[in-house]
Amino acid sequence: MAAGAPRIFVSHLAGVPVFDPVGDQVGRVSDLVAMLRVGRRPPRLLGMVVEVLSRRRVFVPMTRITGLASGQVITTGVVNMRRFERRPTERLVLGELLDRRVTLVESGEEVTVLDVSIQQLPARRDWEIDRVFVRKGKGGVLSRKGETLTVEWSAVTGFSLEEHGQGAENLLATFEKLRPADLANALHHLSPKRRVEVAAALDDDRLADVLEELPEDDQIEIIGKLKEERAADVLEAMDPDDAADLLSELPEEDQERLLTLMQPDDAADVRRLLAYEERTAGGLMTTEPIVLRPDATVADALARVRQQDLSPALAAQVYVCRPPDETPTGKYLGTVHFQRLLRDPPFTLVSSLVDSDLPPLGPDTPLPAVTSYLAAYNMVAAPVVDESGSLLGAVTVDDVLDHLLPDDWRETEFHEEGAGHGR
Repeated sequence: MAAGAPRIFVSHLAGVPVFDPVGDQVGRVSDLVAMLRVGRRPPRLLGMVVEVLSRRRVFVPMTRITGLASGQVITTGVVNMRRFERRPTERLVLGELLDRRVTLVESGEEVTVLDVSIQQLPARRDWEIDRVFVRKGKGGVLSRKGETLTVEWSAVTGFSLEEHGQGAENLLATFEKLRPADLANALHHLSPKRRVEVAAALDDDRLADVLEELPEDDQIEIIGKLKEERAADVLEAMDPDDAADLLSELPEEDQERLLTLMQPDDAADVRRLLAYEERTAGGLMTTEPIVLRPDATVADALARVRQQDLSPALAAQVYVCRPPDETPTGKYLGTVHFQRLLRDPPFTLVSSLVDSDLPPLGPDTPLPAVTSYLAAYNMVAAPVVDESGSLLGAVTVDDVLDHLLPDDWRETEFHEEGAGHGR
């Protein structure tokens, strides 16, 4: 779904079938979930409530929806089957926003909401509710009397959060634009009660990003206050190495209980990382680097590098391996650096560009040796390969820095005063 995609009215999505990538039906759209914002800013669309074949209602994030047209919804195929529960900051679009009485800002006239439209933001995967279709007059949704018109979200009032208030949803709206590291810093300085309230109200992906930036004590406090199924969802959304670091601080019985609740593939990645000592390449690495087969092209590699969720360090290079593509892979063949990808034609095979002279790290390589390796070769990430030649993951410079900095580095003047004001 590219930038400039057509506007979609939500009433057209009610009951629409939802399919996985191979064409099998997962369920049908029951509702959409949005997060309101302070003032008259358009709400962010978080995802869809899908009624699966067992009649259970589950939540599918917009980040896992790849197609939204022609009377159907296409997903990545990865659907969490836990029952949907609405959180304090969330609103059901069909169930709570339609047929509502709101006020036109310009005239002060009350109108009835018949529909709202959603549109994807340019150059991003985020979606917003941008327009409202309303009917003038006192009649409800079934009335045929009164002029109808479509207006911008900001042209009506009666939906959005109040500017003042102490609920978690208002505080979240204030924090919405902050980077994860800056939101983590803000949470760290709240009282324990408020910190847990705000954390519980964040969506899974946002909370996962924030947990990765918090000190261990705050991480343990927050994860311990969540319901176990919710905690497992958040751990799934975290990078596997960060999830492993957090779980390693919990008692073994709590670790195992949460791992059992996680999706099997996600849990398997975390279990592998927990098997390594913390301050080794295996304990530091992420299990989700960019892996390509030898017959992939430069165009394929650049498409993977462009993925929005990748950190700059992971996007700096790709790793060429024999199948399977998931770690642990088949035989590791070498690394192709981003700059090299930019210098060669799109149809060039990545197998002809690999840097095979650079020795990979073993999983038991200690932290000081990992640091020296990155510094000696001017690298921001390094491959980790086992004795059989399979790629296990990649160590990135940000993971190394997290373990080299003092435990209280988040309390420094730079972080509190210097790092939080840029976008």
